[in-house]
Amino acid sequence: MTSVHETRVLASLAHVQATQWDALHDGSNPFISHAFLAGLEQHGCLRPEWGWQPQHLTLWRDEQLVAAAPGYLKENSHGEFVFDHAWANAYARHGVDYFPKWLGAVPYSPVTGPRLLGVDDDARRGLLRAVVRHVQDGALSSAHINFHLPAEATLFDPSWLQRDDVQFQWQRQPGWNSFDDFLAAMDHKRRKNIRQERAKVAHAGIRFVTRHGDEASADELRAMHGFYLRTFAEYGNAPALTLGFLRHLAEALPRQLVLFLALQDDEPVAGALCLRGGDTLYGRYWGGQTLPGLHFETCYYQGIAYCLREGLQRFEPGAQGEHKLARGFLPTLVHSQHWIADPQFREALQDWCGREREDVARYAQALRLHSPFKSAESTP
Repeated sequence: MTSVHETRVLASLAHVQATQWDALHDGSNPFISHAFLAGLEQHGCLRPEWGWQPQHLTLWRDEQLVAAAPGYLKENSHGEFVFDHAWANAYARHGVDYFPKWLGAVPYSPVTGPRLLGVDDDARRGLLRAVVRHVQDGALSSAHINFHLPAEATLFDPSWLQRDDVQFQWQRQPGWNSFDDFLAAMDHKRRKNIRQERAKVAHAGIRFVTRHGDEASADELRAMHGFYLRTFAEYGNAPALTLGFLRHLAEALPRQLVLFLALQDDEPVAGALCLRGGDTLYGRYWGGQTLPGLHFETCYYQGIAYCLREGLQRFEPGAQGEHKLARGFLPTLVHSQHWIADPQFREALQDWCGREREDVARYAQALRLHSPFKSAESTP
């Protein structure tokens, strides 16, 4: 006879031990680690005025944590990267509140990874039932689980609506042991363009250093955070990550935090902040001076070279950006799941999601026809 699970909603990850939380995943994805998620809470990155309120759903059996989903009560769609503004507008036109809603995701991180942490699939399915009850009991409009693993899709019953999107990701191929091997797989035009972009940076007297969290100095961390602030200011966006959080990552995830710093006359002029998983590098933030080719070198080519050096298989440089295609990042489908409380809205959105998935599939196929690689054998 199966023991009954107790559901607990945690207003902070401080209410669960890190060892309990981290026992529910294999450690290959740093974004769902207790250190990363709790660090966001502890270091001022989840500001109430931005609509983030932790509501982590957990299942317990005999005082043992058996399943968990990082979750948040949302008063808006800030920092999610799965865009549902049209849904909110539709609710508003019908005089119905779309907010608050519940979101199962990693804040500010459009990174695919585990979202249903559990000891087994039965516990994960129980967690999904708890999510639905949480929406119903709280009179919320909906629940959303963003950027889940493809393998998790089978856990969702048909009442959940699937959405797809396209990201551009790099994947190592057999025989790629150096950057020259990677370039050799590309057609002449793209290979030439990349070499020219890299040459411009070198001719400007820029050199690069790579720093893991335990290698970065206080000044280097401060410089990287300054570059991050500069980028957000240039685009008129509010920066969420604090210097305290960056210092926390360097201490709590010392080998997972990776910085690529561009130096000119031995002074940092640009940088990219990445996190390293089991076999994947995740590019997250960049900033720096405006110099020809510097963005592409810092954000993309340094990351590819790092993966080739370190034996990593994938590089996810972030959301959006068709310009990544010519630089070796191919279209990859990413997924999210959505449970809508109102039956009429759910039925309407089911048709909407079906049409969107078809459109996204056609878009991804069209992009693949413009692969920068010489042959199908050279591409993922």
